Parts: sequence; C-alpha cells; structure tokens
Amino acid sequence: MIDFHTVRGDGRQNADGSITVWALSASDRVLTLHELRMRLFAWHLRSMHGILLKQDDDSQEGCSLVLSPVDALDYFASPGTSLHLPVEWSESLNLLRQTAELFRDVLDKGWYRPDAEAWQEGKRGWKLMLPEGLAQNGERLEQELKAAQIDIRLWFDRIMEELSHSDEAVDAAWDDLCAEQPVLLAHAYGSIPMESVISLEEEDWLVSVGWQKDDIPFRTCFRLNEPFMDGDEDSAVWKLEVLLQDKNNSAAILPVEWSEGSICTDRLPEAWVEHASRRVPSDLRRCLQLLPSLKASQDSNSIDLKPVLTETEAWDFLERDSLLLLNAGYSVLLPVWWEALMQHKPKLKVKLKSSVGSTAESFFGASQLVRFDWKVAVGGLDLPEDEFVRLAAEKKRLMHIHGRWIRLDPEFVVQVQKAMKRFNKSGLSFQEILEMHLLGQADQAEAPSDVTLDPDEETEPKLRIEVELNNHMAKLIERMQHTDRIPIIAPSPLLQAELRKYQQDGVSWLLFMRKFGLGACLADDMGLGKTIQFIAYLLRVTEENEAAATRPAPALLICPTSVLGNWQKELERFAPTLRVYLHYGPQRPKGEVFSEAVRDFDLVVTSYNLAQMDEAELSSITWNAICLDEAQNIKNVYTKQSAAIRRLDARHRIALTGTPIENRLTELWSIFDFMNPGYLGSLSEFQHRYVQPIEKNGDETLIGRVQKLIRPFLLRRVKKDPAIQLDLPDKYESKAYVSLTAEQAALYENVVEDLMQRLDTLTGMEKKGLILATLTKLKQICDHPALFLKERDSSSQENHSASAKVTRLLEMLQEAREEGDQCLIFTQFVEMGHMLKATAEQETGERVFFLHGGVPKKQRDAMIASFQAPDVTAKDRIGVFILSLKAGGTGLNLTAANRVFHFDRWWNPAVENQATDRAFRIGQTRDVQVHKFVTLGTLEERIDEMIERKQGLNRQIVGAGENWVTEMSTGELRDLFALRREWIGRQEV
Repeated sequence: MIDFHTVRGDGRQNADGSITVWALSASDRVLTLHELRMRLFAWHLRSMHGILLKQDDDSQEGCSLVLSPVDALDYFASPGTSLHLPVEWSESLNLLRQTAELFRDVLDKGWYRPDAEAWQEGKRGWKLMLPEGLAQNGERLEQELKAAQIDIRLWFDRIMEELSHSDEAVDAAWDDLCAEQPVLLAHAYGSIPMESVISLEEEDWLVSVGWQKDDIPFRTCFRLNEPFMDGDEDSAVWKLEVLLQDKNNSAAILPVEWSEGSICTDRLPEAWVEHASRRVPSDLRRCLQLLPSLKASQDSNSIDLKPVLTETEAWDFLERDSLLLLNAGYSVLLPVWWEALMQHKPKLKVKLKSSVGSTAESFFGASQLVRFDWKVAVGGLDLPEDEFVRLAAEKKRLMHIHGRWIRLDPEFVVQVQKAMKRFNKSGLSFQEILEMHLLGQADQAEAPSDVTLDPDEETEPKLRIEVELNNHMAKLIERMQHTDRIPIIAPSPLLQAELRKYQQDGVSWLLFMRKFGLGACLADDMGLGKTIQFIAYLLRVTEENEAAATRPAPALLICPTSVLGNWQKELERFAPTLRVYLHYGPQRPKGEVFSEAVRDFDLVVTSYNLAQMDEAELSSITWNAICLDEAQNIKNVYTKQSAAIRRLDARHRIALTGTPIENRLTELWSIFDFMNPGYLGSLSEFQHRYVQPIEKNGDETLIGRVQKLIRPFLLRRVKKDPAIQLDLPDKYESKAYVSLTAEQAALYENVVEDLMQRLDTLTGMEKKGLILATLTKLKQICDHPALFLKERDSSSQENHSASAKVTRLLEMLQEAREEGDQCLIFTQFVEMGHMLKATAEQETGERVFFLHGGVPKKQRDAMIASFQAPDVTAKDRIGVFILSLKAGGTGLNLTAANRVFHFDRWWNPAVENQATDRAFRIGQTRDVQVHKFVTLGTLEERIDEMIERKQGLNRQIVGAGENWVTEMSTGELRDLFALRREWIGRQEV
C-alpha cells in the first residue's frame, strides 16, 4: 500500500562523487525501490523514471538509488518528482538543488577552467570562474555543503570527467589536445617527470595546454652546436645556445644576448621587447629547475646556462635532456645528423672469409666452425674489429671519425665486447651463421635479426648481429632454400628401378646436403617412395667411395621392427649389389666382434629397440651415414631410446618421416637434434623461445620463425601436388556413425560419473593420469563392452551385437568382400584386434590376419607377402587384414587393399593418414575408400568435430593429440565426456 503523505528525501555524497538518495515516509519507514522511483523520479526522463539508476547495495539506509555526478546535476537542477505526491527535501539535498542550478549556468556560460595546481599534481581538477555577483553565493554553498560532508569541488570535477567521456567527439578532441599538449598528462600517466611542469605559473600553464591564447610572438628554444673539427678532437667543444624563434616563421631565429645579467633587447623586433624581459628569464629559470646540470654557476639566483658542454654532457643533452625540454613545451634544435644516427641503430656484423664454403672446405658440417671477421656498423660506417676496440677503449660516446659523427652507446659497446669475447673463444659454427642469416632475412621487412647472448635472461638487451655471406656461402644457402636450384645427379646404373622426377630431385637433395655435412629430413607424404630415394642415395654414395678408392664404415639404417622385412625385400629388389647386414635376433654379434662382423658391408639394418639395447656396439663406429626410417619414433626426447640414437656418430644423418611433428614441437626438436645436433639450441632454450609461446598462444610470428629455420633441412612433398604427377587413383573418406547400445551407455555414464567425483580431489600428475585412463576406458566402451570388462569371448552373435560398431563393421566387411575388395582394419587395442579377428572369421568364413607387436618378424613377412600376392585366386586371397595402429600404421606396403577401416580413432590426423597410406601409395591401382567410425553422443563425436575445426593449425607446425585434454577445466571435461542420451540405442539410418 503506497503512503500518499509527504515523504522526506535525503541523500549523501560517495567517494567517487556520485550521490546516493533515499526517502522516508511520514512514519519514518524507508520507501521501497518501487515507491522511491514513483515518488522521486516519476518525471525524470534522463534516468527513465529511475529505472536506469542502480541500487546502492552498500547503503545503510535501506533501499536507495545512486546518481552519477551528471545524473545528479540533471536531476537536482530540475527534480522530476511526482506532481501530486509531495516531497520534502533534506537540508543537504536542498543545497544540492541550489548548487545544481549554479553548475548548469557555469557549464552554459563557460565559467570554469582547469585548476593548474591540481593538474600539475596529476589530478584533473577544475576552477569555477564565477562573476563577481555570484562568487559570494558559490562560496556560501561550498561552506554549507562542506558542513553536510559534501565536496562541491569533487562533484564538479567528476561532472567534467563524466561529460568528457560521454561524448565520442569530446573524447576524441581531448585525445588530440593531449597529443598536442603533453603536459596535460604529466604526472598522472608518468609520461613526463613532475619537475618538468611543476614550476609553471598558472597563466603560463593555461597557455601551455592551449586553454588560453598566447599573445607572445616568439618561443624560447635551445640549440646544441657540434664542435668545429680542426683535427684536435680533444679540444673540440659543444656549444649550447638560447634562441628566440618567431612563431609565425620558424626560420626566423635570433640568439639571446645578455648584458650585466639582463637580456639585451637592442637587436630584437619592437613587438618582442615588451615580452622578452619577462618571458626569457622565466623560461630559463624553469629550464634550470628541470635540468640543474646545465647551470653555469652555483649561485641560486643565477639563470645563466653553461655556454659550452663536455662530450659527456653533450651526450646527455642529446639522449635525455632534449626530450625533457620538448615534453616541457620548448623547441630544441639538434645537429642534423643526430636524427639519422637515432634511426640507424648500430649492428655487429659477421663477415665470412672468402674461402668458407669453397671446394677446399666443402665438407664442414653444421657444427663446423667458420672463419670470419668482425665489423661494427655505426653511423653509416663499418668499423673493423681493431678500430672498434681502439675507439671503445677511449670510452667516448660521441666521436668524429672519417668525416662523420658516430655514437657509441655504452650498453651497445658492452654487448659487442661480450659477443666478441664469447665467439672469439668458442668460434661461430655454420649452424649459428645459418640461423642468423635465416632469421635476419625473414625479418627484414619487420626488423633486423635480434640474437640474444642469453635467451633465458628476459632482461638481457638484444644485440643485432648481421651476417655478410661470401659468394660460396650465399650460393649454398640459396640452394638450401630453393631446392629446385640444386644440380640434379643421375641415379646409379645399378639401381633396378626408374625414379620419378620428384624422386630424382629428392636423391640429388640428399647428396647435396651430404656434400656439406648437413643432416636432412625427407618428409614426403607416405607412399611417395622415401625408401627408394634412400636406396638410390646409398648406391651413389657407395659408388663415390669406390671411385675414390676409400673404404669407409658402412651406413646404418634404423627402422621399426615391423618393417625390417620390408626393407630387406626392397633392398634386394632395387639394389641387389649392396651388401646388407641385418643386425637382429638373439644370435647377433656383440662387443668387439660387432665391428669385425659389419666391416665389409655397405649397410647395416637394425631396429629402434636394438639401437638402445646395443648402443655400445653401434656407438663404436663412426657410420658413413645414419638413416632413421619413421623418425618420429625418437620424438620423445626423454626416452632412453631417443637419447641413445641421438648420441650415435656419423658423417651424415638422414631422417625419413611423413610426420615430423605429431603432437608437440619438442618432437621436431628431437628429430632435428639427431640430424644437426645443437642447430635449434638446447631443449630448454627451444622451449623458452618457441614451444611455450607457440603452444600457449599460437604465436604466428614465432611459428613463421620455426618454419624458416627448419625449411632448409626438410624436403616435403605431398601426393596431391600437381608437380608430383603421381596419377594415383582417388581416395574417398567417410564417417561411419554408430550409436551406443544400452549396456555401453550404462558403462559409459558410470565411468564419467566416477571421473567427476574424483577429479576435484586430485592435483598435478594424479589428475592427468586419471583423465588419460578415463579416455582409454571410454574408447574401450565405445568399441565393445567386453573390451572394457576384460571378457575375451565376444565372437558369438549375441556378444558382438553388444557393440553397434562391431555390428556395423561386419555389415560393411560383408559388402566389401562381396565386391571383391581387400580390407585393412586399424585398432589401437590389441585385445580388440583379437576379438575382431575371431568375429570376422566366424562371420565371413574366411581366414583373417592380425598383425600386432607380438608377431615374430618371419610371420609378419609371410602375412604381408600372402596379402599382397598377385597370383592367388579370389578364393584363396586373404581379404581382411587387421593391424594394431602402432605395429602396422607405418612403413608397410599393403596396396592390395582398397578399403581402410579406422575402427577406433587415434585423434591425430597425421597418424591416421599414415595408417591409411599403407594402401594409398605408389602401386595402388584402385580407388581407396576410407571409413572412420564415430560413436554418436560420446566424446568420439565431440573430438572428431574438434579435429575437423583444427586441421589448419595441424598443417602449420603443431598437431593434435590427447594430452591437451588433461589441461581442460572440470566444466570443460564434463562437456566433453557427458553422454548425449538421445543417441543411445538408435540405429544408423
């Protein structure tokens, strides 16, 4: 029930200048918000009848509303109370009403100006400039409001601030004014030291900020004159002059002359004389307060500036003092060459000796030290090392040399001395020269190359090092960056194959990189023939050694165990003259016998596992070359296997891989550290400079830098490149969407609920371990409940129907076999492979192969040969080949298949594509159909959507894996894992 009696409105001022108001009924009851708006703001349009005003939640008076300073001005100048519901105002609000009416006149008539004293203290204060008749009324209101604890000045200051930001045009005008008059931002924003403005008189300050017109026809300015160099640099002096510059003609400048402590006005224009005697001493007094080091005497009343400056004082004036004077509003005239010196920052240059990279030094390797000379580029001059050292020893900052002025910044001198000391002691390697050149060349459009002496020190200033290449090195690096300019080398006549054009290019590139001892990564798409290219390379190297009558150690090939047989067959087929030794099996030679056993062979072939187990034997030889097939096997830098392989020694190192990066940038570092040790720096340096900012923020600039660093050592061709001209058949990819059965859904939800209950109780590695374990469980459930429940017998019709995936796979297999297609089925779970083998054999009545890590080499080779056999009848042909993703996803040639099924997803497009390329490669004559199973409503569907969205990033540098899931918040994990129940038990249409 609304009380229609007179209400009493009251209020108070808040610390930010806003006003809080409330009202009491006749019975001292605080009005509700609805009543308050109805009684006090019924006709106040600015606040839409009080609706736009926020409630004061901290108020001790009950329901109350807050008016901003401008809202309060508008309201109290014309209160919008209800016409028929009386309001009685408190004394303080009555005073606010009177003040608001006054403020409205002040704003309308411009009776205000900045408070110079407040602004020079960093506060945006304003003064009321009331006419004489209103000044007393203003003082009275101020005193009475003060007694009511209301600050009238604060209110007006906040009104002005709010008005300046409420209009875009006013805001823009304010920004322009601040740009023209930097003293407006003096102390408040730290852009100018307080002492540069604090000594201004109010009238002068108002002129300096443009508030008042300056009638003085000239401005005081300062000029630093360089010494007249007559050969004696030590006697040269820098002269500092005070000048008066015509505001209407900047070319008209007159020197200030003094006579007995006063300015001499005899030679000044008549219009200047009146102002000069007052303005110039005032400016000089302010200048000396700002820069006391320029004072000519100790006399506190003196305003004389030093007429001459020492070299150190001149440096300080050029570097610092001139900027302070400019910010204080003065003009400063400096020598014309100073601006050019400031724009052209000094650089340290490395000039390679003319013989570096010549025929005599053709084999130097990435870590080979390169002979060079130092040069220091300063002020347009290139100083040789000895001259720079001599000049630095003089500890001068400004020098006149070879007819030019140069500046030697002490910090730059120290950095150069550090760099020279470091590199003169340890030398510069080719890889350091290459990095400096590549990054400098890459950033020329943006900024010259910056190389830090200590990349782990954030505070270490960057030293710019520029490389001057000689003709030999320039030609070498140009060819490394443009592989089409590398001379083509004809394949050996002993090669029992005809190379495609791009394969011949690849062999020539490998041989070119070998010539200079540079590691190389052949990163062609799977199926483009990396194997044949390495074999052709090895034949050429063997021929060159025989022609030179040298007998070096053999080459070493390290590959996954699953493809040892494949390599044997390919070597026998394409290079039967090569003597190949297979280091494998329990009878393999150990200890000192090993070197003798392999001495007369051209190539030793072994597996990744044995490379670690037999590190002692393998490291006893400096190999003619080391080649890593499927080099991503050393991607984990922290494993003993990866470290052991990177420690092996060779004249040349080659990595073969279709996926140099699968999940993390550190995988790229590991492969490159094998190829060219140290090229990308230490692991900690690489993580600090590239991995952390790229993987955290996706830094595009750093991604580009990494690409430019690795590109000369990485040859990448893709199947669909028109230049490759593979004439491969087409590849068609499709998704096979299935739903969960009721049993699968129940298991799925139980696992997710268990995760969510335990998640918040764990931290660190325990939490990550739980998430990854849950991922595996959910994938298993999506495959088949028996896989999760560890039930082996799932081959019966009843059991395989418990999984919609298995049911759908069997339907598709039946259709494929009826059409005569041969099929590959990939799964990441060995137990799932066994289940699928038993089920498929039962349903199709055919023999099914299953290749996994536990299958012996001899049996693997037989499986592959049987599956690929071209001369068997359709009845006897093996139609279904199941492979575990790790054992069969790389290196194998299974072009007899034209159907590929990814039964469960690896969630990494690169890995899945590798597996698909067992069939989609050179030798394939039929179109290949790829089917990827996705369980609807589960994390499989969500992650499949994410992969589709993020393919672009994967193609840049970083890929997609599973570890990123462990970084999600609990809420994000719930969204990812939660089961969408609408898909449970639904059949695919």
